[in-house]
Amino acid sequence: MGKEFFVPVSDFKLYAKLYGVKKDKPTVVMDAGYGDYSKAWVSVIPEISMLTEVVVYDRAGLGKSEKSSNPRTSHEMVKELKELLTVMKIKPPYILVGHSYGGVNTRIYATEYPDDVAGLILVDSTPENYKEAFLPTMPTDFQEAYNKQFIYEGSYDEFMESLQQLKQTRRPLNVPLIVLSAGKKAHYSKESQELWNDIQKEILDISAKSELIIAENSAHYIQNDEPVVVISAIKRILSDGILRIKENLM
Repeated sequence: MGKEFFVPVSDFKLYAKLYGVKKDKPTVVMDAGYGDYSKAWVSVIPEISMLTEVVVYDRAGLGKSEKSSNPRTSHEMVKELKELLTVMKIKPPYILVGHSYGGVNTRIYATEYPDDVAGLILVDSTPENYKEAFLPTMPTDFQEAYNKQFIYEGSYDEFMESLQQLKQTRRPLNVPLIVLSAGKKAHYSKESQELWNDIQKEILDISAKSELIIAENSAHYIQNDEPVVVISAIKRILSDGILRIKENLM
């Protein structure tokens, strides 16, 4: 069932839920997409929580979490997540799993707190060059719909500032990285789908130990369309994470 927490962070409380038991493996920490919250992970939590501890949470103003007076940019969200894990006494290392905008946050977390992170899984995450490299190639109605969605959690400008923060913090990571790319995106032409996969592949450059997996039958929510793809990726990095812990102890 999981244990529920309302955790004081900054001047508000974040809702978090803890599943499973910490054994000899890193804790899996999951961050949902823009305007989304912890329920985005229900399809993968049961199997992963049998292997290790799993933390999901609602970012400020979403789900059961209170609103924050801090800017809704990735830097602020990463600081809030760090504080959440500290207050909950969830000790690193973590395997970070980020979907869509959550992938922006988890990448920045991994660069800000590299010693905390044993692995990174990006689930159809937003690339830092989305605005200039991908969005202009899409039909006008797609672009208009995309730009109008920023009403749930921060503004369009704050979202774009987060992508700028991701560019500024981009640096090599010394952790295993698996990039999952949705291979059957809704409303994408063949050319758009190929471009999306190519841009996802570029993210691999941030880690020498990285791999791209295309979820051929998935739209944007790979964890719902092909949960086994996400579960398998987490299991693989859990193994790598154990190896890294042992290396650190030697």
